[in-house]
Amino acid sequence: MNNCRRREDCRLCGSRSLERVCVLAPTPPANAFISPADKEKAQDAYPLELNLCADCGHVQLGHVVDPSLLFSNYVYVSGASPSFVAHFETYAKALWSISGAKPGDLVVDIGSNDGTLLRASQSLGAEIQGVDPAQKIATEANASGIPTIIDFFSHATAETITAERGKAKIVTANNVCAHIDNLGGVISGVRDVLETDGIFVFEVSYLLDVLEHTLFDTIYHEHLDYHAVRPLRDFLKSQGFVLFHVERIASHGGSIRVFAAPFEAGRSVSEGVTNLIQLEEKAGLFDSAAYSKLTAQIAEAGDRLTAEISAAKRAGRRIAGYGAPAKATTLMHQFGLTNTDIEYIVDDSPWKQGLLSPGLNVPIFASSQLEQQPVDDVVVLAWNFADPIIENNKSFLTGNRRFIVPLPTLRMVSADDF
Repeated sequence: MNNCRRREDCRLCGSRSLERVCVLAPTPPANAFISPADKEKAQDAYPLELNLCADCGHVQLGHVVDPSLLFSNYVYVSGASPSFVAHFETYAKALWSISGAKPGDLVVDIGSNDGTLLRASQSLGAEIQGVDPAQKIATEANASGIPTIIDFFSHATAETITAERGKAKIVTANNVCAHIDNLGGVISGVRDVLETDGIFVFEVSYLLDVLEHTLFDTIYHEHLDYHAVRPLRDFLKSQGFVLFHVERIASHGGSIRVFAAPFEAGRSVSEGVTNLIQLEEKAGLFDSAAYSKLTAQIAEAGDRLTAEISAAKRAGRRIAGYGAPAKATTLMHQFGLTNTDIEYIVDDSPWKQGLLSPGLNVPIFASSQLEQQPVDDVVVLAWNFADPIIENNKSFLTGNRRFIVPLPTLRMVSADDF
């Protein structure tokens, strides 16, 4: 496994007091979709293990996969989801207000993807700059009018932006701060590019939600870190930032929006920070016993879902999946689901249609496949969007057809539910 190495120290505090607390089935990279022409080629699978730092309480993967393997040919685009477009439009307005930005101020987005958030910021009067290593997506963003540096964010990138565009009033990094091996280096670069009175804001999946709702399928190789407020507060302090506010949001089944600013900005810390740290400590987030409980809950969730699918197959029912998010790779490998269980997957992103799922070779089609190749049950693999998916596809629910939503709690939806 030349593309994978073990991480021996904590990414946030540097401690080597790491304890392995949860082990999942090895998988290929979660977004390593392949063309049908390559279906006979074996895909490497890498370990998925969670380590807990005994010193600061941070949780991270035990192994790091080469980021160029994970991100250079990335196929997830924010703009493919109407829910996320609306989310980022509201988000941009909130940042504009909190930062005190004015027309002409620069907004930099790290991991800008197709520019959905930057486009919303631009509509408010911002100058914008994206940074993203996914070559195809970033190239299309540039072509659509979103200036994007095609690279990983670094000190060098920060220097280039400062020299060419000036300092930023707002720097964002959404669903990115869990992906970075050298997080300290990136945060240092943020300080370089950020105005003294600017703000650094990022959204990231919340470890407390992972444990409370058994969101184990958010664990995959792109997500090196599983963030909680207490370790983040201490880490950001070591980097010259104050974590002055945090909000829980619904994205990806449960996330946090973290607001930080340079010490010199003099921002006061909100009660939201203190309240969430107290919740984390009460939940035992920094104790290995919580992860033993998580392991048991994962097994129970798997037993329930596989029993439902087995019963459906015994009854002669045909099954497809809806959505091919990264989390589906973890879920299917962990629960031993294959292309004999789920015949095909439909996904609304044209970037994934016509490809095969990572390691399992389940074909991915547009949603019209549900009419062309009828099935009886659809497992909503993109369960965090289950409600809009079901609402938009109510016409599927004729006769005794069902949607099966695997997480956070297994539920079946039929025509009788409307």
